[in-house]
Amino acid sequence: MAKLDIFDPVWLEVVFTGRNQSYGAFVLRKDNNRTTTRALFIGAIVFALLVCSPLIVKYIQSLTGNVEMVEEDKVDVTEVVLTPPPPVDEQAPPPPPAAEPPKPRVDQVRFPPPVVVPAEQVREEEPPSQEELAVKDPGQKTIEGDPNAQIRIDEPVGEAPPTQAAVVEDNSVHDFATIEVQPEFPGGIQKFYDYVGKTYNYPAAAKEQGVSGRVILSFVVEKDGSLTDIKVLRDLGMGTGEEAIRVLKKSKKWNPGIQNGRPVRVNYTIPILLNLEAQ
Repeated sequence: MAKLDIFDPVWLEVVFTGRNQSYGAFVLRKDNNRTTTRALFIGAIVFALLVCSPLIVKYIQSLTGNVEMVEEDKVDVTEVVLTPPPPVDEQAPPPPPAAEPPKPRVDQVRFPPPVVVPAEQVREEEPPSQEELAVKDPGQKTIEGDPNAQIRIDEPVGEAPPTQAAVVEDNSVHDFATIEVQPEFPGGIQKFYDYVGKTYNYPAAAKEQGVSGRVILSFVVEKDGSLTDIKVLRDLGMGTGEEAIRVLKKSKKWNPGIQNGRPVRVNYTIPILLNLEAQ
């Protein structure tokens, strides 16, 4: 039984004895080996053609002279001419030395950081005692303090006398959205609109024409709260914009905008709603 080959075509005759052998399973099994071999051969040829198709196309193009030349990427080289630095003026005076920081508020005693050195380079210098450090601050050198000096932890200290820093006046106009504390009408924006409602005189021509809508104005709130540079950005015509300017000019002073703890000039834009039904 070990040498029995069940795939031998002889067994087909035995199995299909007395049965239909003109078609069906008998024909399929009889032609199975030949069909399988043909399918493998055709599949191998198709696979080889697919793999070699780029080489075949390139070879055909080389024979017909239609090979496309692939140009290498070109690098644009731009020559940049640098302006030479200005000549050094030897007669120009040297810049002034940096100002010495002001004196500290508390006396300092020299207390340098420890440094590891050979024994022969050790300096025989007594460090400050605990009694001295109780009333003085340690530092790089001994400095006499100034009791009247202001305490500033963000600046270095030195031996120079205390000086008053120059205050730079900020007169630029800041944007409304970038201000730490925004300008405001005394009592709030609703109080401002109440004031406009009582003060605004509807122009007669606008009433006759039935003009309603929004008049948009811009102005600058000064450091003292007064309103300047009043402009009409959107006008309804018929004297509505001019009347809005008049109302703003008669307004009481606003609370100014604050930036870095100081009042600054702020550009402000505000709409005024005109409604004939409310008149």
